[in-house]
Amino acid sequence: MRAVSVRFVGLAAFFAVTAWGQAPAAPTPAPLVYAGKPLRVEAVCTEDDIQSLGLGCTVAQPCPIYLELSALDTGANRILVAGNLHTDTATLASVLLASEDGGTSWSEAHPRIQNGSLDQAHFFDLQTGWVSGQIVGALARDPFLLLTTDGGKTWRQRAVLSEPGPGSIEQFGFESATAGTVLVDRGPGAEGGRYAVLETRTGGESWSIRSVGRAKPALALRPAANAAWRLQAHAATRSYRVERKEASGKWSPVASFLVNAGQCKPQETELREPPPEPTAGAAPTDAVAVFQVGTPKDAKKTTPKKKP
Repeated sequence: MRAVSVRFVGLAAFFAVTAWGQAPAAPTPAPLVYAGKPLRVEAVCTEDDIQSLGLGCTVAQPCPIYLELSALDTGANRILVAGNLHTDTATLASVLLASEDGGTSWSEAHPRIQNGSLDQAHFFDLQTGWVSGQIVGALARDPFLLLTTDGGKTWRQRAVLSEPGPGSIEQFGFESATAGTVLVDRGPGAEGGRYAVLETRTGGESWSIRSVGRAKPALALRPAANAAWRLQAHAATRSYRVERKEASGKWSPVASFLVNAGQCKPQETELREPPPEPTAGAAPTDAVAVFQVGTPKDAKKTTPKKKP
């Protein structure tokens, strides 16, 4: 059985072995359990995020954080959805959510990649799959793939270009578990042409350039859409819904995730008044230990009694 994938877009406004040093944005959150109400994927926003991204978030006016999901893939009881967490002006981190029980319990299958975004997912079979992404700043850069060969239990990040630089993955596909092709948009000013086609014979572990040009080529390996599953924006609950098509033709929700993922704001600092200056002649406080050697002048003298 061959697993299939769905790419869902527009819901919200060379050689390499390793990816380019992108640290996870936060520790892996606790699993979520779907019981009919939309789940919240909690965002993490630090002081460093506010400073490095130039966010205008304040304590009085925090920046809302939104979840955007753009890719869905299914196979057996496994469901995979991918996207990012972002504010109105900046991308905070990637998100890769997975369920192994048909949509009841969900966990983050890969640590969040700081400033990363995931947008396409494809499994060739039940064990081998890929998710594409890039780092998002003023320009998209450092395109990469997340790879799994154990059915999504573990993932590893691999860069597509041989050096860090502008670029995003327009399309990718695999004709086997090891042979695949990727189309990278390197931007209008790229040397030799905007579009680069790269190929792999190692399942995405390393890549070599097949061609570079100004015209956008079409790849024949675009993953087929699964007509029985879809990722749908649901306005009434302000959420993304993973839906499955029943035999009757009706779409039923399997899970849903809130668009609202929290707020970004500086940490509040409590300001306290300094303690008052001690006055002259004031009794000593607990802050200073007072010691006295010898017998105090006002102590009463006692005469020992004689033994009879």
